[in-house]
Amino acid sequence: MIANFLVENKTISFVGCIAQLFGVHFFGCTEIFILTVMAYDRYIAICRPLHYTTIMTRRVCGQMVIASWVGGFVHSVVQTLLTTQLPFCGPNKIDHNFCDVHPLLQLACTDTYAVGIIVVANSGMITLSCFVILVVSYIVILVSLKNQTSEGQLKALSTCGSHITVVILFFGPCTFIYIRPSSNLSEDKSVAVFYTVITPMLNPLIYTLRNEEVKSAMRKLWSRTVGSENEKA
Repeated sequence: MIANFLVENKTISFVGCIAQLFGVHFFGCTEIFILTVMAYDRYIAICRPLHYTTIMTRRVCGQMVIASWVGGFVHSVVQTLLTTQLPFCGPNKIDHNFCDVHPLLQLACTDTYAVGIIVVANSGMITLSCFVILVVSYIVILVSLKNQTSEGQLKALSTCGSHITVVILFFGPCTFIYIRPSSNLSEDKSVAVFYTVITPMLNPLIYTLRNEEVKSAMRKLWSRTVGSENEKA
């Protein structure tokens, strides 16, 4: 990204473009599946805490992670194969920040309506179905919290807070882009910056704030800063 900022004419080979397309969808779809698995993990931890260690064993966790990676790989292969089969006859200028399916479809020298429908069915339905699963899981969690004490409710919400934040920041833009045939690439470019740059940049901060040691260190730093300012005043 830094190199692209410094270079005026940004070019990429066809192989590099396809590799970028594969990588974006592979890692993006894998993250979607992992976030969905994390929602199931939160459900077991909050709704069935006594059975958590027997249900979420190391083997089960490993199987879920492997399934997420395999699902992301299959999805990316489908997207890549659909795109590489299209004829491109120029001008091959991509109206986007990176090589994605929708801007590449607009460069094809053939009717891409059927391919576009398959792309929406593949990407959009995966995103939407996983988002529905996440919403349902949190509805079940919130309903189950009614029977718990206020302290237990706060602890459960604190546990789920970072995950819910990442889900909203990541699924919102992805659903907007891939649930419909692309008609306005300028809007897609702006939204794509959000889930490819801003959300990953915020992830470390969001997950770090769950750590009690980090929270304690930040409180001490804040108290020292406020105390030094009061002394100067």
